[in-house]
Amino acid sequence: MRKRAWSVLLSAVMVVALFAGCGVDDAAEGSQDGKVTIRFHTHGNEASYNWKETIAAFEKEYPDIKVNLVILSEKGDTQEAMKKLDLAAASGEEMDVLMFSDPASYAQRVGMGMVAPLDDLIAEDGYQVQEEYKVDTQLDGHVYALPGKFNPWYVLLNKDHLDEAGLAVPQDWTWDEMMDYAKKLTKGEGANKRYGVYFHGPQGGGWMEFLKLALGNQPDQTEFLKADGSSNLDSPLFRKSLEMRLKMEKEDQSSTPYEAMLSQKLHYRAQFFNQEASMIMIGSWMNTELGGTEQFPLRFDVAVAPYPQNEEDDPVGYAPVTTDYMAVAAKSNHPKEAYQFIRWYTTEGQLIQGKNIPSWNKVGTNELDQLVDDILATTENPEKVDKESLVKVQSEAKAAKMTPPVSYQAEIYKVLNEEYEKLIFDKQDLDTTIRQAQERVQTIIDSNKK
Repeated sequence: MRKRAWSVLLSAVMVVALFAGCGVDDAAEGSQDGKVTIRFHTHGNEASYNWKETIAAFEKEYPDIKVNLVILSEKGDTQEAMKKLDLAAASGEEMDVLMFSDPASYAQRVGMGMVAPLDDLIAEDGYQVQEEYKVDTQLDGHVYALPGKFNPWYVLLNKDHLDEAGLAVPQDWTWDEMMDYAKKLTKGEGANKRYGVYFHGPQGGGWMEFLKLALGNQPDQTEFLKADGSSNLDSPLFRKSLEMRLKMEKEDQSSTPYEAMLSQKLHYRAQFFNQEASMIMIGSWMNTELGGTEQFPLRFDVAVAPYPQNEEDDPVGYAPVTTDYMAVAAKSNHPKEAYQFIRWYTTEGQLIQGKNIPSWNKVGTNELDQLVDDILATTENPEKVDKESLVKVQSEAKAAKMTPPVSYQAEIYKVLNEEYEKLIFDKQDLDTTIRQAQERVQTIIDSNKK
């Protein structure tokens, strides 16, 4: 079903390309002056990815390979980039290296036949992907991409508020302990109330991490669907996630009300940096902003805690993780050179780029320490960040086994968001919410099997 769906999508894209034309230069790239030129299509802009310095370093190390960078969105808009990438593929534009920003974009293009498997090239190189990298990128038993950056989710803490409440920076903690912290950090009433924690979702079928809190600290089955496509909503951890959201907002009144988030269009950066909330759970793309920015200056000390566990004896470190999926195009004329580039970029290239913590397991303590220094140095007040807690969380974080996304993922997210809103707005109880969610999601699964 999935392959048929993507075949239809690709056909539609090809029709659009034929009528609309493609604005990207599709001049053939090949061997020039004894060099092989590869084309690298990415959503990442220069400001976020430091491409000039990074690619120059690669070309110095591999003088026989030239990288022609194709930035698909100057503002770093991943949706715009994917539309342009599909148009480029449909029009037959030459492409060698592809970058995807999320599992769905990656899995969808694999399903469309746009991406080449890397198994043989990896075997020639003589390493095991699972040992080499922190992020699992396998789909149907094959590796189609190597992971770039490593952005685990974590909890950011206002250390001034912790000190005021006599609370230590957690080294590891459970959800129960996190909820207790949220209660103790909540202060004041009415318009001047400061909440212990702010959750930035779900909203509009997005930010669904906030509907699977308790599922996040697991090595496997962290999604609403299992790897075989069946529903995972019978997991007690899905129920626990809803129970926690209810308790914190309704009983403890320690989390910013969901209705306020929607009606006031609140944002996690403002809630945290303006000290409206003492804790936020968010991805470590925030590393580049932790010391404050011109837009959001830092006027307090910040510490970092790991993603909470469900039980004390659960494995430490598992958290939702985002990465960049670096792939070789299925129709590349230079697959070996394209692979050389992504292998280099996902290892030493990440250190040269200096923008993110890499997924590469061979980054040593000293290198990680220096990377964190370099990243924080780009902020306004790096001295206000508890670097020790940040390095500890980053070094101990682990990614769960990837559950391949399905083509109808957005439908499932929409349904779950709707049922959650009925629950949080007191229109139905917890048992009804879970039953309705299970029945509606199962209907979507069944309709996509036909």
